[in-house]
Parts: sequence; structure tokens; C-alpha cells
Amino acid sequence: MGERELGMRVDRRKGPLLVVMFVLLGSSARPAHAQGTLEDAHNLKCVFPLFATGNWTKGDATAEVKPAELTLMFDSINTEEGTARVAVVESPRAPRNYGFAPAHIIARQSLASLHLMQVGDAGPLYVTTVFDSPSRPGKLKAVHTRHEYIGMQMPGYTSRPEQYYGECEVLP
Repeated sequence: MGERELGMRVDRRKGPLLVVMFVLLGSSARPAHAQGTLEDAHNLKCVFPLFATGNWTKGDATAEVKPAELTLMFDSINTEEGTARVAVVESPRAPRNYGFAPAHIIARQSLASLHLMQVGDAGPLYVTTVFDSPSRPGKLKAVHTRHEYIGMQMPGYTSRPEQYYGECEVLP
């Protein structure tokens, strides 16, 4: 396509400079800390110190925010195949791993985050999103959401929608 088809003129002396600028701008579209970290992550350790539980009281949606001690470990993350494994779940609210066995899950890399999704046979949906944004050196902001509702509440188990807030670190 010539200059006329594009509807613009480029000074031939400035053309190489424009190409260099586009290359530099394109390579810096993602934060420098993300290169070689989140995009290439195969193992993650995520810690969530705060969570909100949703409920419906007399028909009105309510939420309660509380401290949490939830740790999730992900391994075998392969975003090209869209697979990963949630390897460990620890929470003092319930017995260690609450009868948990490692589960194969879905992994999806987007421009600015990594999504890890688990769909349970009984209906729950768990999604962990790790943002390409540092919370502190070596840690990335993260959120873990549990879409689950059981008519009765059972201490130590998820029975209402929950959203956890914390951070993850990329492990070797």
C-alpha cells in the first residue's frame, strides 16, 4: 500500500525513527516487572488475609468483611494449553485441605492478568485472578472468588458467596 492509499505522508527521513518508536512503545505496553514473571509463571503461592461473605437477609443483599487465612498453591500452569492444577488449599477455618485433593483447572492468560478457574461437579465455581500489578516487591495483587450457595451454613465450609483479597508470588 502506498502513501496515497493510506491517506498520509511520512517524511522518508523520519520513517526509521517512527519504526523504532513503535517497537519501543509496543514492548513497553506491559509493565517491566511482568516480563518473565506472571506471563511465564508455572507455579504460584497465593495468600489472602481478607475476605467478604455475601448473603441475603430478608431478601436484601448483604456483605460482611472479615480477616482470612487462606493459602492457595497452583502448579503445572500452562496457559498455552489452558491448564493448571490447584495443588494445596490451607485455611484454619477448616481441617487442613478440608479433604481436598489436587484438582485440574482452567488457566487463561490475558493482557494484564492470569485467571485460574475451577468448576466443581456439585455446582461451585472458584476463580482466582492474579493481576499484573505489584502489591509490593515480588508480590502481585490477586483476588479469589467462590460462587457457592448452600441453604444451611456449616462452620469451616463455604456456604455463601465469598471473595478473598491478597497477593501471589511466582515460584520457581
